[in-house]
Amino acid sequence: MSRESSLGPPSTSPAAATGSQHGGHQLAARHSSGQQGSAQRNPLADQAGAKAGQARAKDEVTADGVSMTTGPQGTRRASPAVPQRPSLGGGLPARRRELGAHGRQTVRRLLEAGLAEFEETGFQAARVEDIVRRAKTSHGTFYLYFANKDDLFRTLLQDALHDMGNITDEFPVVTSNEAGRAALRRWVQSFSDTYAAHATVIRILSQAEIVGENVFGDGLQLLFRLSEAMTQGMTAAERSPAGEGVQAQHAELTAVACLMMLERINYLLSAEVRLPRDEMIDRLTAIIYAAFRS
Repeated sequence: MSRESSLGPPSTSPAAATGSQHGGHQLAARHSSGQQGSAQRNPLADQAGAKAGQARAKDEVTADGVSMTTGPQGTRRASPAVPQRPSLGGGLPARRRELGAHGRQTVRRLLEAGLAEFEETGFQAARVEDIVRRAKTSHGTFYLYFANKDDLFRTLLQDALHDMGNITDEFPVVTSNEAGRAALRRWVQSFSDTYAAHATVIRILSQAEIVGENVFGDGLQLLFRLSEAMTQGMTAAERSPAGEGVQAQHAELTAVACLMMLERINYLLSAEVRLPRDEMIDRLTAIIYAAFRS
């Protein structure tokens, strides 16, 4: 498998880091062996609470993740915290301490600036000097939260891995009827939406010679976790006791082939190649469905 065909994106859970743990998934187990695990739509989007209530109560989320509700009389009360994006903990230096509201705001600003620099100039050409200038802060502040440019990228990657890991967990059981096809199409749509949200990070991740083998390995980890989820979801409704071992092996290879196709098409879409997106999602769904039903 070429590095440029890596599906950028696993959840950082222990289960994801260990690859396949089932006898029927030898392919994922072989390829994920020896790899190391790693620690949205918009990965840096504010996660404010929804406006609701008869009195038009306003929900707000502070930068340190505490949800506050402002009632009609101006009274404020704490609500359950909205889950934080993994990236908002910052890089290696920041994770040695607990960040408050100001610290998380600074991390957010630096991440936004870094993402914009990576998008405009590419990972190799981006410099810490340019990132801090865009973030309107200083080198000293940058190094309070990130060890270097690579550390900032790995922090952005956490959100991509987190969201793609969620997509992996949501792969449906695809039955041989219209309901099954519809469920598969919804998943392909969700995959494409999530890929698009993290397109810059995923494109960088696909280049192991730039980001390093360990970081590249995180993408491979997810690829094989995805192939396992797809294999199970596409075959669960029609498993046959006869020849199950052979069928499982063929299904895993089919899953890898389908995922590589799915990733490459979304890579092209993220690179602003003019393709009819909805029609392409329809075609991808039809191909994946047929590949497992042939």
